Amino acid sequence: MADTSDTRTPAQIEADITRRRAVLAETLDEIGVRVHPKTIVGDAKAKLASNIDHTLGRAYVGVNRAVSDARSRFTDEKGAPRLERIVPVALVAVGLVGLLALNTRRRRG
Repeated sequence: MADTSDTRTPAQIEADITRRRAVLAETLDEIGVRVHPKTIVGDAKAKLASNIDHTLGRAYVGVNRAVSDARSRFTDEKGAPRLERIVPVALVAVGLVGLLALNTRRRRG
């Protein structure tokens, strides 16, 4: 059978109980803060803001890449415009705008 005798003094036992109560009180306070509605809402807001920042960062990188790609297609290595590529795209754009305007005018008239 195991020895169950305690060699601590009553003062040591009382100090141990006091320490354990303090640790337990601290743990309960921490749990109370974690489950408080304001804490939960704050954590949710912080996570959402982080996700939005991450998404916006990825979108910025994607748009920046697309703009750089478009710029490289319509300019040469020195940055001068490539008219042989710009003119056809501009003509197509003007034609589409003209068709849309004509279509809108027909619907109204």
